Amino acid sequence: MAIIIKSKKQIDGIKISSKLAAATLDYISKYVEAGVSTEFLDDLIHDFISENGGIPAPLGYRGFPKSSCISLNNVICHGIPSKETILKDGDILNIDVTTIVDGYYGDTSRMFTIGEVSAQAKKLIQVTKECLDLGIEQVQPKKRFGNIGFVIGKHAKANGFSVVYQFCGHGVGLQFHEDPQVNHISPKKSGARMKPGMIFTIEPMINVGKAEATIDKKDGWTARTVDNQLSAQFEHTVLVTNSGVEVLTESGEN
Repeated sequence: MAIIIKSKKQIDGIKISSKLAAATLDYISKYVEAGVSTEFLDDLIHDFISENGGIPAPLGYRGFPKSSCISLNNVICHGIPSKETILKDGDILNIDVTTIVDGYYGDTSRMFTIGEVSAQAKKLIQVTKECLDLGIEQVQPKKRFGNIGFVIGKHAKANGFSVVYQFCGHGVGLQFHEDPQVNHISPKKSGARMKPGMIFTIEPMINVGKAEATIDKKDGWTARTVDNQLSAQFEHTVLVTNSGVEVLTESGEN
């Protein structure tokens, strides 16, 4: 496993791209409402990224047809925006954007709610955000990557939820996906040690029911819960610093 230690120049470039990714989610938030299609949101995301000097990384990546992933309700990740998918009251959704600016990548996602959602959905979203925050707290020089998944798994299970294990966080910055894989459920003190200059995502996917995902056979992308129950996800791009962690995709609204 070759984990890239980024140079100062590379870190500065990744920070710019990460800020645009965060700003994109801030921008799109005011358009997320009942009655709009996920394709409408994706078109706005594409234009915003392009107008601000970036490229939407998902578009064309391994054949992915849209500029963002928008995953509703029982969709765990990689939901493909479409004009047929219309948001309605009670929906929960994750919007995942990755930007490229001058060759550097920034990756983040956030949950949104439409109207009044169920108490179960509210708890799921809150616990998922807490899982992300707990994972980020584990990012320190010399600590092992497995600690991230350990605390996430412990917190999710304590609240009666399961952790998706078929998808993980990943190195990012010079490419869309780099080493290491960042598992969201793992043994404590397992995996490689973190070093200053490493940049990667933490993006726990937490389910109400079973942990397993099933991939849509028609589109080859959409990952859904096997029992049709709700799933939630939050994601940040983080940098290991000399003293701890810097969240590169943080914004005033998340």
